Amino acid sequence: MREAIDEAYKTALKARDQRRTATLRAVNAAIKDKDIANRGEGKGPLASEDILVLLQKMVKQREESLAIYTQAGRADLARVEKEEIDILNEFLPKGLTEAEIEEAIKAAIAKTGAAGAKDMGKVIASLKADYPGRIDFGKASGKVKAALG
Repeated sequence: MREAIDEAYKTALKARDQRRTATLRAVNAAIKDKDIANRGEGKGPLASEDILVLLQKMVKQREESLAIYTQAGRADLARVEKEEIDILNEFLPKGLTEAEIEEAIKAAIAKTGAAGAKDMGKVIASLKADYPGRIDFGKASGKVKAALG
């Protein structure tokens, strides 16, 4: 994942694509910041799963900004946020559809043997392990809770 981001950054620099260069520079800076923080805690550099989480967080931040700018009538700033979201999404795995999420939840419940709401953590942990970065767990947790009754 790290190498793909670096290669895309170099390509954007050579192409003089300012928006893409700035976005990927921000991604690299965030990764380096996390690496430095991890080093201070005695951990190694970020793994691909951690970079995935970081990218998802960056997309979520930009989606919030996009909503605010759109509501305020700032189409110019909203366009910038939308472009950055599109660039970041290139590095994220394709998300599951609603039907696929429902099936994944059913499979995770069967796999973990979950019987009630007290087993919700097991189901979520199973989903995170099987579908890293492909499910919005903020929304999925409500569906898991409903499925468990």
